Amino acid sequence: MLAIIDSCAFLGMHAYPVKVEVDVSAGMPAFDIVGLPDASVRESRERVRTAIKNTGLSFPVKRITVNLAPADVKKAGPLFDLPIAIGILMASGQLPQNPCWGKAAFIGELSLEGFIRPVPGILAMAALLNEQKEVDAFFVPQDNAMEAALAGTIRTFSLSSLKELLEIVENEDKLQSVQANFADWQQKKQDADQLDFADVKGQAGVKRAMEVAAAGGHNILLIGPPGSGKTMLARCLPGILPPMGQKESLAVSKIYSIAGLTDKEHPLITQRPFRAPHHTASTASMIGGGHFPRPGEISLACGGILFLDEMPEFHRDVLESLRQPLEDRVVTISRAEGKADFPAFFQLVGAMNPCPCGYYGDSQKQCTCTPLQIKKYMGRLSSPLLDRIDLHIEVPRVPYQEMASKVEAETSAEIRERVQAARKLQEKRFRKSGISCNAHMNRRQVKEFCILTEDAAFLLQEAYQKLALSARAHDRILKVARTISDLAEEDKIDILPLAEAINYRSLDRKDRFE
Repeated sequence: MLAIIDSCAFLGMHAYPVKVEVDVSAGMPAFDIVGLPDASVRESRERVRTAIKNTGLSFPVKRITVNLAPADVKKAGPLFDLPIAIGILMASGQLPQNPCWGKAAFIGELSLEGFIRPVPGILAMAALLNEQKEVDAFFVPQDNAMEAALAGTIRTFSLSSLKELLEIVENEDKLQSVQANFADWQQKKQDADQLDFADVKGQAGVKRAMEVAAAGGHNILLIGPPGSGKTMLARCLPGILPPMGQKESLAVSKIYSIAGLTDKEHPLITQRPFRAPHHTASTASMIGGGHFPRPGEISLACGGILFLDEMPEFHRDVLESLRQPLEDRVVTISRAEGKADFPAFFQLVGAMNPCPCGYYGDSQKQCTCTPLQIKKYMGRLSSPLLDRIDLHIEVPRVPYQEMASKVEAETSAEIRERVQAARKLQEKRFRKSGISCNAHMNRRQVKEFCILTEDAAFLLQEAYQKLALSARAHDRILKVARTISDLAEEDKIDILPLAEAINYRSLDRKDRFE
């Protein structure tokens, strides 16, 4: 007898439907799986066989053939265990061919006891089924239930074991769908221990630069001696970013679902990610990769911050691999099994010392590095990479008077109000352009929206010639100036916002190898 069970799989960020065709017929006992399965799929034969027996059911001693269609796409992972088991039970007559749940899709890994374990990528699969509307219900592991319910209107049911599935067949009243409420999760409070700009002593100029970076979505590089507060400032940045909307939360949650990093109780990502990989990270871990491509740190930082502390200590190939994603906001991973596109709409925040010892240009400690050592150290960040970072900010040592000051600094909440006001202007400006902030403008949009006054145009011409700016640096100065003008609610870019934007290119203003 033949049974066909609907299921799903994913490659990269995209899910696709899979038909699990199970045939149980007379002949020499055998259990074959075809349809380009990898080792983890082939191993499901033993998991399924043992799970069915330990559930108290009979495993047919017949010839069993399982086909995973489409047969020309490589299948990976244990997510087909549950549909294979159900197909065998239906084909052998132990489950009805027309069950109470109607036409449904199944996904899940089986333990040897018959329990159903969670699998990655549920949100992407549920979104696909919700869009195609070819099935009436989606049965998922219990730990994936809230995640699947986020996708939309398709009915979602959770399963903890094969035994529970049998109980549902015998008693339809136990068939209850899972509901997810976005509004409840969106109101989830931020962590009480989140750093606040009010906790940072001094550094008023750097805080202003961080506000500009947050308001326009700009990449920023912090340069200063050890202990000047670079890391703390970077960790305060998420606190002044605008809250995530439902569409953005679902997009980020989908990435974490593919990576298998969602929380079973709160699978919706409502707080902007802050990813801080160690400087020993590999290129594959940073941009994504693997035999079957998985998202890397730049994708996991989508909608939030990718913080690279001690940036020159990262491997050269890792840093250079960021150049294309910073420009295109997407990264393409090509493997023999297929090509996968992962989103990369993150905000880069880098921190570095000005030299190997860390005290070049410091007012209190003498630098012990030679000019050659400083040149080699700074040379670890290539000019093409620095061109893609909008703000280069010097973070000086904090004087004792500021450290001991009792004056309360501005809080992150106060700064966030100005950032949100600037972002609303940008949303209105780009409502038909498919972008959300100034940092993402292309050349045509820069020309259209970055209108300079006469004095500002003259200043930009002088800066371009004297600083030997690249065309990319020229455009990024204009983007930052546009953001500063938005914070001041000005339509045109005057000389003061432009001068401030030029001042934020500290590595262009002077020879960094001196």
